[in-house]
Amino acid sequence: MSTPLASTNLAIDVQGLNKSFGDKHVVKDFSIQVPRGRITGFLGPNGSGKTTTLRMLCGLLTPDSGTGKCLGFDIVTQSDLIKLHVGYMTQKFSLYDDLTIEENLMFMARVHGLDRRQERVKDALDRLGLYERRKQLAGKLSGGWKQRMALAATTLHEPDLLLLDEPTAGVDPQARRQFWDEIHALSAAGLTVLVSTHYMDEAERCHDIAYIAYGKLMARGTANQILTKVGLVTWQGEGPGVDRLSPEIAKLPGVEAAAPFGLTLHVSGVDAQALDAALQPYRHAPFTWTRTQPTLEDAFIHLMGQSEDNYR
Repeated sequence: MSTPLASTNLAIDVQGLNKSFGDKHVVKDFSIQVPRGRITGFLGPNGSGKTTTLRMLCGLLTPDSGTGKCLGFDIVTQSDLIKLHVGYMTQKFSLYDDLTIEENLMFMARVHGLDRRQERVKDALDRLGLYERRKQLAGKLSGGWKQRMALAATTLHEPDLLLLDEPTAGVDPQARRQFWDEIHALSAAGLTVLVSTHYMDEAERCHDIAYIAYGKLMARGTANQILTKVGLVTWQGEGPGVDRLSPEIAKLPGVEAAAPFGLTLHVSGVDAQALDAALQPYRHAPFTWTRTQPTLEDAFIHLMGQSEDNYR
């Protein structure tokens, strides 16, 4: 892979990005640094500006203000150069349903003006297990196979940075795992990946995480660093019907979230004493309570509670 960014170990280094559409301030003073060769998860509720941010990073949108570089190129003045070195996989399947897998990839090879097109396409088909299906129409593929084909098309020009916008939405667990195995293989070969996702198991497979809520960066670091920084105390309740207590426990002072997990109940807050006092009336048979580690989902629900929806 060519590496335009040779003078620093950062693939992305941007500061103070802002973007508005009409009266909606979608991205607010957003800054992020992403080291080369890392897989960074980009998380946040719907409407938080993740897609807008990805499009600014790859040169499809110009920020209203802010500065920075992507792969060593200025995001404002050198967006055309950024596009040559970035692979961007959108939320919606954007290839041609009436072409075969192989025809779609050949078309993308021509769009990028690539040499050795037949060789590159065959390599991509082999690498992603698509060769036996190469004559199948894209429109007849399941979600998992469409996802593989889109990834093949996105990486055909051997980009240095891969931006993935909720790439596994609606895909079954086995296909998601296979997709992530391929992402880790690409990362091991030197590719930098920034991927937005709503799946907590996928977030845990990232090297680090950036959490954005309604345009603002709320948390940054590894999963363990974010859990430590948030400082949540979490108790897990067990016993017949404990999950049905969530509506009344959620209203108590000191309780930030009460969420059923199967037949158990996770109750979280940042004030250990207040949380203990709230649970005291429920510390009797048939219920038992155990202090447990908060999950990333617990942490992100806490962070959402601290943010303000800019569409209200």
